[in-house]
Amino acid sequence: MENTQQGISIADKPPKPDPDVEAKNALVKIGKKFVVMSGKGGVGKTSVSVNLSIALANMGFKVGLMDVDVHGPDIPRMLGLKGMLTANENKKIRPMRYSDNLSAVSTESLMTDKDNAVIWRGPLKHAAIRQFIGDVDWGNLDFMVIDSPPGTGDEPLTVAQLINDASAIIVTTPQEVALADVRKSINFCRTLKMGILGLIENMSGLACPHCGEAIEIFGSGGGQATAKAADIPFLGKIPFDPQMVACGDAGESYQDKNRDTVVTKTFTEIAARMARQ
Repeated sequence: MENTQQGISIADKPPKPDPDVEAKNALVKIGKKFVVMSGKGGVGKTSVSVNLSIALANMGFKVGLMDVDVHGPDIPRMLGLKGMLTANENKKIRPMRYSDNLSAVSTESLMTDKDNAVIWRGPLKHAAIRQFIGDVDWGNLDFMVIDSPPGTGDEPLTVAQLINDASAIIVTTPQEVALADVRKSINFCRTLKMGILGLIENMSGLACPHCGEAIEIFGSGGGQATAKAADIPFLGKIPFDPQMVACGDAGESYQDKNRDTVVTKTFTEIAARMARQ
């Protein structure tokens, strides 16, 4: 069919790139992929994603942090990233750079009004996540850390289907209501044949600011017991530290400001385990 006004054939127009092919080509340049999951909200999953990414970057690895929590994207705020995502000369999205070794993308960085609700059904979520893989100029990465929303819905399912060599890091708090949902996440991974690096027990106790005695706010030991019962590795306990909240709200690195705490050492140990996998 000829376009007589332009004098060219429609067949001469370059075909649009296949988004699935683009995604596969991008993944070839990325080393290890980890999706951070939780059975329920409020367990500090995003904080764990951010701090594991920073720990890996501080070790000298090139890290990409992909925020696929479409309805509650918090990564830019926790990293102090401002502004909107832009494109390069090849029409690829530039990830926002936190440091020389760490960059990130998030739906929040596509929104002019950060308080607007994202009201998307499954197909739109799938397309956005595929775009975050194939249409982003990630370059060569040692690690990709994917912050997934709570539960076992569209977003973690899309990640499992598009990135079939990703391993899960599952975050919980010690109380039983969280652990019951974590067991569903473990079964989700096994059903989809996704590898599980292990389980993290977050908010595991608080040191009293006056006497230093440990206060078990949400109980203790539930994560370790669940990991043992499910026969998956237990990656460690991360105690509750009010400074984590303050740094997250301020968009500052907790680890850079608190280098000798148990929290920082635990994140460093888990990151080293990710590197050894």
